[in-house]
Amino acid sequence: MDIFKTTHGAVRGFRASADVVAVLGIPYAAPPFGAHRFREPAPATAWTGVRDCTAFGPVAPQSAELPGAPVWSPGDEDILTVNIWTPVPDGGGLPVLVWIHGGAYTFGSSAQPDFDGAALARAGLVVVTLNHRIGFEGFGHVPADGPAPADGATAHPDNRGLLDQVAALRWVRENIAAFGGDPGNVTLAGQSSGAASVACLMVMDRARGLFHRAIAHSPASPCYPLDVAAATTREVAAAVGCPATPEGLAAATPQALVLASDQVVDAYRQDPASGSRHYDPSLYAPVLDGDVLPTDPLTGMAEGRAGGVDLLVCHTTEEYRLLDAVGSSAKVTTGEQLARFADDFGLPDGLVAGYQAALPGAPVLDLYLAVFGDLLFAEYAHRLAEVHARAGGRAFLARFDRRRAGPHGGVRAWHCADIPFAFGNVDDENLAFLIGGAPTPEDHELADRMVRAWADFAATGDPGWPAVDDSATHARTWSTADTPAADVPAAPRALWAEARFPLLRP
Repeated sequence: MDIFKTTHGAVRGFRASADVVAVLGIPYAAPPFGAHRFREPAPATAWTGVRDCTAFGPVAPQSAELPGAPVWSPGDEDILTVNIWTPVPDGGGLPVLVWIHGGAYTFGSSAQPDFDGAALARAGLVVVTLNHRIGFEGFGHVPADGPAPADGATAHPDNRGLLDQVAALRWVRENIAAFGGDPGNVTLAGQSSGAASVACLMVMDRARGLFHRAIAHSPASPCYPLDVAAATTREVAAAVGCPATPEGLAAATPQALVLASDQVVDAYRQDPASGSRHYDPSLYAPVLDGDVLPTDPLTGMAEGRAGGVDLLVCHTTEEYRLLDAVGSSAKVTTGEQLARFADDFGLPDGLVAGYQAALPGAPVLDLYLAVFGDLLFAEYAHRLAEVHARAGGRAFLARFDRRRAGPHGGVRAWHCADIPFAFGNVDDENLAFLIGGAPTPEDHELADRMVRAWADFAATGDPGWPAVDDSATHARTWSTADTPAADVPAAPRALWAEARFPLLRP
């Protein structure tokens, strides 16, 4: 029988295939609303009998509607859940992979079809995916009001989404053996804001010892100082029409905060003079609060805070092409706009000119997308791996460079395109936009190789190629035999030598 005992009660899953059991929507913490809203995650309530866990739990408050994934409905509250895929139980002690979804800390969920864990389970892993608070609920700053609670806890801590992730990891430590997993061999993985969350957790004291390896695909670079987070709260509160106080924010419904956040984002999009947020108006990111998140990941890794955790970092070679394709990025098509973009982000003198020299004849839009993708993702990925290695950690680097020609221009090696391959889910029709239609035999072969690399890294710490060291930045390039030649070659990394990281955007 596909019944498993957890610390809160028994759960029933189902056979996802002949050799994999899926158990979905298991609560790892209490619903973070009512008395628990804007607070640290509280323990889940135990249940009697066997809980049916054959469907994903509700997703966190958001306005996004993603292909093949459920949408949030106001009133959905039991959002802090995990999902598990495990090989048909036969002994135990399998490596565990815990996945954190991306979505700019604002949208997404563990129920997206990209993240089905069956293929990785067949490769010998116990796979866990999780939901956590996002948007204002998870990363909005709630100002202090009055004395701290008697127990010394912060009444409304920053980085509640990160605290949810820590709570999920604690649940995994306490329960994963019942599903055939080894709590002493846990790999934490994520993509985009999920990958940046992984990097944050690597340097957080509260997460120490809860995982042993880390995978970060396309980690997003921004963190926000406390004053920036506080200013965002004032903007969102003004859009809601409530005071920017704990009482005022708590009186606003989750739906009101989602809608207000969208309004603030749209205002930045419409105003070219609004600074760096005009180009990619992500309101929320981990807050450098000096408590939950004591420092940014690059600084923390340089200080050795992530010692003992092996790190595998990957980026795509044309990250920002996706954001342009889906219309979520500002259009930069003139030299004047490109110069303003460079100034708004404080890019080093000569960087844009260096890209122009490396990409002769490229349209301004192509230059902008190349620079912005490297700024937000690729350069940051390289620096994470290199800083971790210099501090004595083991780090591995990869880049995803698979493209596909097509009648309408095909697809690029863009943001998110690597994830269906790493999860082995290239056949899902909901993901056709990312990979350019039905997969080819070469695509299946690439997916098999990437699944194997993740599984091997989770099991042994070795994905199959040399680690980064002082003499060279070794990297694995993921591509298919029929990948067309790159239209735009990568600009030299030397251009970024004077760029300031982490990216702390106003």
